[in-house]
Amino acid sequence: MAPVPDEAPETPRERVNRRWNEIMQETRVAQTGVQILFGFLLSVAFTPLFRDLGTFDHVVYVITVVSGATATACLIAPVSMHRFLSGQRMKDEMLEVAHRLMMCGMLLMAVTIGCTLLLILHVIVPGVMAKLLVGGVMLWFALSWYALPLWMRRRSARRTAQQDAS
Repeated sequence: MAPVPDEAPETPRERVNRRWNEIMQETRVAQTGVQILFGFLLSVAFTPLFRDLGTFDHVVYVITVVSGATATACLIAPVSMHRFLSGQRMKDEMLEVAHRLMMCGMLLMAVTIGCTLLLILHVIVPGVMAKLLVGGVMLWFALSWYALPLWMRRRSARRTAQQDAS
């Protein structure tokens, strides 16, 4: 990708440091959300109404808690990785692994949010309507978290290719 005309060019070291700082900031946002949701989920099993839920709701709850726990692990892992590898001159490798962990963590967080929504709506909204609402919300997650950024990346690449060709 060509540098933006108004910006000074970065050295490879500056670029990796900037990207590492950006991913750490993104991680902080995602961690907070998943940790609050996970804490809420852990408390649900100890409420009196939990025992009255059917098998479907218990299965959804287990999937939700497991996906929340694994999302938490993925989103906190870059911090642990940084602690263990700081000063080892491995920032390029850490950045690549942190990126993959963030992508996995975001997917698991979306699953956790969808399952939480299904658990709640299945109790409140009768029939298939709960599943339709959750499907609509999950479609929105897929569009806004994945499809839109990929579309923007593709559009930018086409624009850059056209500029390079002219």
